[in-house]
Amino acid sequence: MKGLMMDTPLLIKDIMQHAARCHGSTEVVSVTVDNPRHRTTLAEIFRRARKLANALQAAGIRRGDRVGTVAWNDYRHLELYYAVSCMGAVLHTINPRLFPEQVSYIVNHAEDRLLFVDPLVMPLIDALRPQFGTVERVIAMCDEAHLPQAANGPVTDYESFIAAGEDQFDWPDFDEHTASSLCYTSGTTGHPKGVLFSHRSTVLHNYAALIGDSIGCTRRDTILMVVPMFHVNAWGIPYAGPSVGTRLVMPGPKMGDGATLATLITEEGCTLAAGVPTVWQALLAHARAAKIKLSPLRRVSVGGSACPLSIMTEFRERHDVEVLHAWGMTEMSPIGTLNSPPRGFEDWPREQQDALRVRQGQPVLGVQMKIVDDQGNELPLDGRTSGIVKVRGPWICGSYYRPDEPSEAHAEQGWFATGDVATLEPDGTMTITDRAKDVIKSGGEWISSIDLENTVCGHPQVMQAAVIGVRHPKWDERPLLIVVPQPGESPTREDLLGWLGGKVAKWWIPDDVVFADKLPLTATGKISKLQLRQQYAGYVLPTA
Repeated sequence: MKGLMMDTPLLIKDIMQHAARCHGSTEVVSVTVDNPRHRTTLAEIFRRARKLANALQAAGIRRGDRVGTVAWNDYRHLELYYAVSCMGAVLHTINPRLFPEQVSYIVNHAEDRLLFVDPLVMPLIDALRPQFGTVERVIAMCDEAHLPQAANGPVTDYESFIAAGEDQFDWPDFDEHTASSLCYTSGTTGHPKGVLFSHRSTVLHNYAALIGDSIGCTRRDTILMVVPMFHVNAWGIPYAGPSVGTRLVMPGPKMGDGATLATLITEEGCTLAAGVPTVWQALLAHARAAKIKLSPLRRVSVGGSACPLSIMTEFRERHDVEVLHAWGMTEMSPIGTLNSPPRGFEDWPREQQDALRVRQGQPVLGVQMKIVDDQGNELPLDGRTSGIVKVRGPWICGSYYRPDEPSEAHAEQGWFATGDVATLEPDGTMTITDRAKDVIKSGGEWISSIDLENTVCGHPQVMQAAVIGVRHPKWDERPLLIVVPQPGESPTREDLLGWLGGKVAKWWIPDDVVFADKLPLTATGKISKLQLRQQYAGYVLPTA
């Protein structure tokens, strides 16, 4: 017997229409190139989104077409979020911090037809433009007065692009499984991989974000949205905030500037904030130097990489701010677990509190988790046994977009292997203990040790190379390069770091180099990263 409930599709346009009707007067504050403190409302953003949808349609964009953005957090980007997806096209958000070759690859792999680009990123896109095979038009996200120069083709300013569009648009209905947005991973092994979100997965993930122990924003809150809109849909905040009328404050290109963030918090009255640990280190350092208290901030959500206990402690003791530790990834939309303190937590001894706070927390309703060994056997949830984390749920990637080869992460039907190694408690609390593929996570971004090793081994004086992550007080981890020279050769640290320049992203370049006579090997002849991590566990980088 089936229930007798209506079967209406879950579409992003319903979030937009609900927000416009119930929360249209909610303010959105942005830092942009053409305005250091732009103010608008959700109603105006959605009106302009209708103009944008008409302009996109006039430019030939149809259902399923990919529209790329290379931009920071601001109101124009929010307009694109709704206009593109709600008309049935696919919003492809591109990380401007990726190595240029990766940007070129994903634009071509996604077959983007239009690119909307922040003026500050235009030099990168203009240089790569001859390599783009499907891009028909580039639009700078500014007004005509701030239109940047470009050498490799015409550029239209955003305001002129939408000016001719009518402010009425008949948003279509379609299947809830229709693709809504596309985001590529950082390409830790091989090319970046595309994660294609649907309207259904986005709306369901939105409900998870609105849970009180999740992002948990309300219509009484003002949220500082530091997590980038080019990174897994800014953790769902562009949907969650409008859903309940949360006031949005977006720092644009200033998302890493502690002074700007502190000013926005105090002057705009931000009560919530979300971002990676390195952002909060910069903010706390500024507050410390300026001798200010971050009022009225109450709660900070931290993800992207493990949050040091020192950050949590300083937020709580100096600013009366609680830090909510979370874990997830692009393939998970991204919310997977949340570390919300249980009932009675305040009465626990300090050491017991700290031991819980540094964990990644329990899965949010909708996410199922297990840990398995190398053979795929499920392991006990005893808080001691480590295994590879696998997840499943309605907002978790079932397969990659147009994969170059079959994905090992999806080898088990109905489960996604995250690549993280963790323990699980009987109550589901997760603690990450390692990374299965030896990737390095620096400032919330992935660095591929394999790509670095392969590049270094191209140096004529290098016989073997290994890269491991070493703890860093600011960036969580930074790469350490370990090299075995060719017999009779004596490369220097400067030689090898200079070799990497221009071949990998600048922020990937290791912080130090050590030389060894040989590297430890496993029984199968592979370099043992485990032994190297143990050997260099106490290594202090010069930048630390």
